[in-house]
Amino acid sequence: MAGKVKGIKEKARHSSSCFVRFSFPPIIFLFFFVLIISGCNGPASQEAKVEKAQALPAEARKAELQAILDKKFENPKAHYQLGQLYQAEGLWQKAEYHYNTALSFDPTLREAQAAMVKLFLDSGDTAKSKTYAGIYMNQVSNSPGQALRLGMAFQNQSLDEYALACYKQALYLTPNSAPVNKQLGYYYLSKNDTVRAKEYFTRSFQIDPGQPEVAGELGRLGVEVRIPGKADTTTKQAEDLAGESG
Repeated sequence: MAGKVKGIKEKARHSSSCFVRFSFPPIIFLFFFVLIISGCNGPASQEAKVEKAQALPAEARKAELQAILDKKFENPKAHYQLGQLYQAEGLWQKAEYHYNTALSFDPTLREAQAAMVKLFLDSGDTAKSKTYAGIYMNQVSNSPGQALRLGMAFQNQSLDEYALACYKQALYLTPNSAPVNKQLGYYYLSKNDTVRAKEYFTRSFQIDPGQPEVAGELGRLGVEVRIPGKADTTTKQAEDLAGESG
């Protein structure tokens, strides 16, 4: 009897050790499987899918964005882009819904804010458009970086009056900002105002001479500049132009 009990205990011990030995690897496998699945559906992956969808035709793009939202509804950029598609079709309510949803998940998505202002303008509600523009511009009134972002978003929506107001607010807050001066240069260049474009490009270049794109624009505008190596210098012509512009 004692022999049988001992045999049973030995068998149970062996079974237990087998269980420990073979149960651990599946847990690790499950862990890595979850990591892989999370990576495939993580924020970076979703962002890449949204960006990739921009190259598709309108209907295919709409279907792809909807598929992205079906997997993860809390994707502000997908909602924004879907709103853009509906706005282009004149489906104002659907566009507004997606812009509002985008902003509920990311209240600082300036592209969606600018699109909302443009939506009301396109739909004929100019008063609401102006009201919303004022609200959004007030939100960035103390942040030069956010004012610049909102201005660029307004400019992309061809809302130039609001874009310029945002750029000037950003410049007021940080007059020695190379990016703000550069963006103002591009703004005036888009308006064929080469005098002001030169002025702001030159200021930007003097603040940060390591900007080959700004040097290129100045060259095309007839201002000879030299991109410095270790020494931050500009040519005399660029300096003279900056002096003339104030």
